[in-house]
Amino acid sequence: MLRSPAVRQGLSVGVATGLYGISFGALATAAGLSVWQACLLSAVMFTGGSQFAVVGVLAAGGAPVAGFASATLLGLRNAVYGLQLAPRLRPRGWRRLLAAHLTIDESAAVSAAQDDADEARWGFWAAGLGVFVCWNATTLGGAVLGDALGDPRRWGLDGAAAAAFLALLWPRLRRRETAAVAAAAALVAVLTLPVAPAGVPVLAAALVAAALGWWRTRPARRDAP
Repeated sequence: MLRSPAVRQGLSVGVATGLYGISFGALATAAGLSVWQACLLSAVMFTGGSQFAVVGVLAAGGAPVAGFASATLLGLRNAVYGLQLAPRLRPRGWRRLLAAHLTIDESAAVSAAQDDADEARWGFWAAGLGVFVCWNATTLGGAVLGDALGDPRRWGLDGAAAAAFLALLWPRLRRRETAAVAAAAALVAVLTLPVAPAGVPVLAAALVAAALGWWRTRPARRDAP
């Protein structure tokens, strides 16, 4: 299994992304959450952007309801990923619930980067489980150590996830059609960012990418005889 390129790719993304959980743990306790509350949020919500939205609102003195509303908007993109991944993964039974929980940016990106269906499945599980284990472990570490770590940006942890995404995305951008879809999604995100609530630009970009991807792969229409 470890010989699979998708598994190695997924595990490397899991470690790189999981390290940033230190930042979430530290910020969560600074916002007033206890160590166990920070860990529970990482285990149950398990989508980084949404988690940071919750603690950001709490740290600014906002109501928990407002924080979870922002988190919900950001998390809706995972539903779009699920619609794209379901035909490739086809999980059964309890694996269906686990796959839904592990459907995040990283697992979706690793799976989509594979051309082979089996590799796509292996990559999804490797990235999803890798991020889950590392993210929850480092959340605990960040929550316990708190301010002793200082600003995580000093250690370059804020760039780890972005670097992993770039490594996955770059080979795909060599294809003209894929580059056009990425450019269209990015343009929508930039245009909606100044006027839309937090989370909506990301959701809008994901919907545009999904719609264009469906348009490219839809069956050719045939004229009725």
